[in-house]
Amino acid sequence: MKLGFSLPQFGAAAHRPRDIARFARQAEEMGADSLWVGDRLLAAVDPEVGYAGADYIPEQFNAALDPFTVLAAAATATERVLLGTNVINAPWYPPAVLARSFASIDLLSGGRLLPGLGTGWSPEEYEAVGVPMKERGRRLDECLDALDALWGEGTVRHSGRHWSIPRSHMDAKPVQKPRPPVYLGGFAPAALERVGRRADGFLPIAVVPGMADLALAIDRPLTAVRETAERSGRDPGALDVVLRVNPTAEASVEDIATTVLEAGEHGVGHAFVDLLYLAEDADRTLDLAARILEKVRER
Repeated sequence: MKLGFSLPQFGAAAHRPRDIARFARQAEEMGADSLWVGDRLLAAVDPEVGYAGADYIPEQFNAALDPFTVLAAAATATERVLLGTNVINAPWYPPAVLARSFASIDLLSGGRLLPGLGTGWSPEEYEAVGVPMKERGRRLDECLDALDALWGEGTVRHSGRHWSIPRSHMDAKPVQKPRPPVYLGGFAPAALERVGRRADGFLPIAVVPGMADLALAIDRPLTAVRETAERSGRDPGALDVVLRVNPTAEASVEDIATTVLEAGEHGVGHAFVDLLYLAEDADRTLDLAARILEKVRER
């Protein structure tokens, strides 16, 4: 089981960005396998849609650092850990800009990028970036097509409904060939269908301790994904899975370690823990990460 952790990016940690490189370096030294960022732009005061089914947005999202800046800091401070995004809200970005940012991180890190994409859930964030939220699924599909073109060999050209790229040189390609593996998140039927058709990997989520049944968090959506992959003529066994373990403020180290180990029994070979609700600074997060790693290893 590969085990990673989210980088200090949100909430109080966003006001201490110089801790990012130190956190990344020390997490790697203690044995973490991967480091992750998310993508939040703002937290609406009166949200039309709250976070994770609630009617509000957690105060930790009031402050958020740019995910690409955070990954760049982590890339320069580390040598081994994988660097993932769970998730970048792809419809917010022109694909050419997204391709350049991802390629830069992959080049900077020597080929350690795991790009995860999704669509987000906040209408106010879509309003702020000037993108119609109702188009998010179609834009994500087109973004995947454009990324293939932008990261492919030779000159680039793309003509789509939402973006056009004239025939151009864009030669700063990712280290990983033919491109970095693209992971997709989401649980709606259309999102799971897209994972099966298009993705190299799936990004499920387990809330701890609120989601004790990993069959609901992992098995059921993964079955749907693999069935779609098979119908699409793809090898369902080739799809990778990285589980995000999302502890609530009530979760214990024991709860987290148990979930990680049980995920392995459900066929998950890579998980990462987001300690946003349990720690407000890099030192506390590192302490918890060390205790989780120790607990997983001893069991």
